[in-house]
Amino acid sequence: MFQFVKKKNEFLKFARLGSRAFTQNAQKTHSKGSNIALVSSSLLSVGMIALYYNVYGPSLSAGTPKEEGLHFIQHDWPQSKVLSGFDHASLRRGFQVYREVCSACHSLNLIAWRHLVGVTHTADEAKQMASEVEYEDGPDDEGNMFKRPGKLSDFLPPPYPNVEAARASNNGAAPPDLSCVVRGRHGGQDYIYSLLTGYTEPPAGVEVPDGMNFNPFFPGTQIAMARPLFDDAVEFEDGTPATTAQAAKDVVNFLHWASEPELDIRKKMGFQVITVLTILTALSMWYKRFKWTPIKNRKIFYQRPIK
Repeated sequence: MFQFVKKKNEFLKFARLGSRAFTQNAQKTHSKGSNIALVSSSLLSVGMIALYYNVYGPSLSAGTPKEEGLHFIQHDWPQSKVLSGFDHASLRRGFQVYREVCSACHSLNLIAWRHLVGVTHTADEAKQMASEVEYEDGPDDEGNMFKRPGKLSDFLPPPYPNVEAARASNNGAAPPDLSCVVRGRHGGQDYIYSLLTGYTEPPAGVEVPDGMNFNPFFPGTQIAMARPLFDDAVEFEDGTPATTAQAAKDVVNFLHWASEPELDIRKKMGFQVITVLTILTALSMWYKRFKWTPIKNRKIFYQRPIK
């Protein structure tokens, strides 16, 4: 009887050792498989990123400054900071520069008069400016088109009725729409500001064809658009000196707002979201500790019943 019990205990011990060895081997195999899967997924991700960058990324070129244009000068724009937004006084002056200078050739097809309310002008001022422009409407009861004063819902009038007329008036090159020009140009505000203030006389030995102008910041250094801004070209109603640099700064600010009119709203919403998420994260961490600390620190003992 004693030998039977001894053999039984040896068998159980051997079974436990075998089970433990099998478990350890399984864990090692699982760990090895997990590492292989992790490395494979990482390599696949890197390969997909490299393929995407190769197909859609910017192409490398060894162009000279004459071919690519001088690199734009970086400036400190208030709206580019996290804790600040647009300067509305500058936006008002920028709209004046656009209306008196830029609107002769360029359009703002995505901006309506109502968009200016509360940003650059009051509602009454926007209505007054809109009423000064005649828009074609209709047809009337007799089927005829008619002219009417503008309303807040109307969009800013384009300088040309169609693209063909724009090309015919500008030697075959239609001036671009400025609604998204800041977002659509590399360098954004810095590039446009450098372009507007970069007109200068060509250096010695550089020939500029008729109808072209020298600007070192434009690719090729020759641009068909003549210099648009000069000192005292406009008269600001708030008394700000209308230098070329000031007018360029204000109109660039306005064009940036036209490209991103919701920028300030997005910043405010972002701060609200970050604040709420921070509070929820703190609450979730506290609740996790409140819920799991007693469970993790709990100790269970087995006490054999005393017969």
